[in-house]
Amino acid sequence: MAPSVKTVELPLVEDTEEFGRKLGELVRAGDLLLLAGPLGAGKTALVRGLARGLGVQGRVSSPTFVVARVHEPAQDGRGVRLVHVDAYRLGGHLDELDDLDLDTDLVDAVVAVEWGEGVAERLNEDHLLIRLERGIDDVRTAQLVPQGEWATRPLPV
Repeated sequence: MAPSVKTVELPLVEDTEEFGRKLGELVRAGDLLLLAGPLGAGKTALVRGLARGLGVQGRVSSPTFVVARVHEPAQDGRGVRLVHVDAYRLGGHLDELDDLDLDTDLVDAVVAVEWGEGVAERLNEDHLLIRLERGIDDVRTAQLVPQGEWATRPLPV
């Protein structure tokens, strides 16, 4: 059965962050989120909101140069770590993805992988693919493609 795809319009960066915050209130340890889309589509903005919804510590920025950042839960947060990965520099090299040991993180953290489509699906067959696009009018859209167990879970749309 094909996954049920949902699309949400995100006119402003703030809308993308708010969508991420709502998603952050729904995710739980062990969840894998794959973010796809061109530069400037809002992947990092979505993760900033996700972090807010989880209540993690620290500033969220693109992990492009460090490949992965770990954000620990704040004392008043939900108690779930966020692992934010940028797979762009991995260039599809699965060995490098394995070196990050993300399958261990999937036990007790939410893992969000920017540029993850086509690279990180094998980490967990139950994942949410979020394809972000930015139109010529600057309006962003997010296409949500739930896989496995995600098909039965609520989505913030």
